[in-house]
Amino acid sequence: MPPADARPRTVTLLGVPYDANSSFLRGPAKAPALIRQALASPSSNSWSESGEDIGAGFEDAGDLALPQDCLSAFSAIENAVGEQLARGARLLVFGGDHSITFPVLRAFGKKYSDLTIVHFDAHPDLYDEFEGNRFSHACPFARIMESGVARRLVQVGIRTMNAPQRAQAERFGVHVIEMRQLASLAQAGLSGPIYVSFDLDVLDPAFAEGVSHWEPGGLSVREAIGLIQGIPAPVVGADIVEYNPERDASGRTAMVCAKICKELAARMLA
Repeated sequence: MPPADARPRTVTLLGVPYDANSSFLRGPAKAPALIRQALASPSSNSWSESGEDIGAGFEDAGDLALPQDCLSAFSAIENAVGEQLARGARLLVFGGDHSITFPVLRAFGKKYSDLTIVHFDAHPDLYDEFEGNRFSHACPFARIMESGVARRLVQVGIRTMNAPQRAQAERFGVHVIEMRQLASLAQAGLSGPIYVSFDLDVLDPAFAEGVSHWEPGGLSVREAIGLIQGIPAPVVGADIVEYNPERDASGRTAMVCAKICKELAARMLA
């Protein structure tokens, strides 16, 4: 039986617990359940800063059961996301490592022919291959852009760009806003529909230590929220990836994930 149509004024949460393409540490596959716990924590409430009761507007589609084999997992992810989009869901995906964004966006690209991606990250993730793996979490945006599933890619907060990735950015026409050049997204000339991919390591590790790759000099939580709130076009979907509970003994990064989730959901409902 096909899933029922999505309710109006809701955002559907979908967990994608997959981290087999991580290059340094495993752990992001454990993230979806802990982000949900943080969202439900009585230490905060369910309201966004714009005055939206996000908790009342969440549907939870649960977590996908995925094989470790990459191509099989990617096919399952793409199919599941496609089913949600077909029923009209506004989809917010919890990863998982960043490799999951490729199959997620393959599904989005079938629905939105003129998609723009706003990618928050310390890393451009544009390698053609990394450590012999073309589907590594260091490569998804190379796969996305060469597949033609998005019209435009805007990357924000980058601070690890090397020569091979600069060449890839030029090849694909990527608009890169490096951390040292950070400015309002209004200057990027964004138009919708927008898909937001939020890698937690775009944040300075002082604010989010629960990531595999600590890269000092990043965004504060306040700066990230301001950039999300300032996106000047409709947001049709989003993901939050690379939260690694194995490095989050205090649970503070899970609460950061919950905060970012609420602000992304509010932007999707705006």
